[in-house]
Amino acid sequence: MDKSRIGIIGGSGLYEIEGIKIKERRFVDTPFGDPSDEVDICELEDREIVFLPRHGRGHRILPGEINYRANIYALKKLGVEWIISLSAVGSLKKEIRPLDMVLVDQFIDRTYGRKSTFFGEGIAAHVAMANPLCPELRRIVFEAAHEEGMGANIHWGGTYINIEGPAFSTRAESNLYRSWGVDVIGMTNLTEAKLAREAEICYMTVAMVTDYDCWIEDNPEESVAVDLIVENLNKNVEIAKRIIRRSVKNISEVRNCECKTALKNAIITKQDKIPKSVKARLGLLISKYVE
Repeated sequence: MDKSRIGIIGGSGLYEIEGIKIKERRFVDTPFGDPSDEVDICELEDREIVFLPRHGRGHRILPGEINYRANIYALKKLGVEWIISLSAVGSLKKEIRPLDMVLVDQFIDRTYGRKSTFFGEGIAAHVAMANPLCPELRRIVFEAAHEEGMGANIHWGGTYINIEGPAFSTRAESNLYRSWGVDVIGMTNLTEAKLAREAEICYMTVAMVTDYDCWIEDNPEESVAVDLIVENLNKNVEIAKRIIRRSVKNISEVRNCECKTALKNAIITKQDKIPKSVKARLGLLISKYVE
């Protein structure tokens, strides 16, 4: 592998991008258990792409059941330095319409019980999350969308509220989140973003709007419904394929953002107090900073 890899986390269909070549499908062993599924190692625009289906092939895994740590660790192990995450979301604002896409820049966490850190068990680390998504990677995807003529459907920035699921929100909850100024609602991406930051991987979210959640009452057919979500998601995937292909061309080999050194001052445990077993388990992540 001569070049660092680009990771894509999403649902099925992305390996059908025109010009993509699947080189191999591989299971990746991690100290945190099994990832959601085998990964596809592909070639696109002279770059190696690692595709991971978040919910497993056939969509078998609920958002709260995903082994997020294993997923991000597996991508790190395969040399991924950038992750573009595709995710279906509901809109909490009228101007963010179904079939639009939001390049999220902030999160609110409403999950509970998920394992969202690699640390603990003898080592403490606190990464900065004031800006939880890579600004450089987000800019590249934004520009790619405009180059593909999709600019009218792309929103630069927005807050994603990450609920636990698997049930959708009540109308009271949906209206509460609207009162907070939240833009979109989903069930997966914040946990990925936290772990990617700890793994020093650039991460960004393409939030694909499928519906208006359940807050909208004047036009009920636009509110959340599984059949509508699936229909709109399939349409969005076709747009996302074009954006990904263009983005891959423009991702540099050199990273100048802060993501690549996120752990530099984050580990606060004294080195002689970190158990050897923990150093061995996290060596892939911390070897630059811990002997």
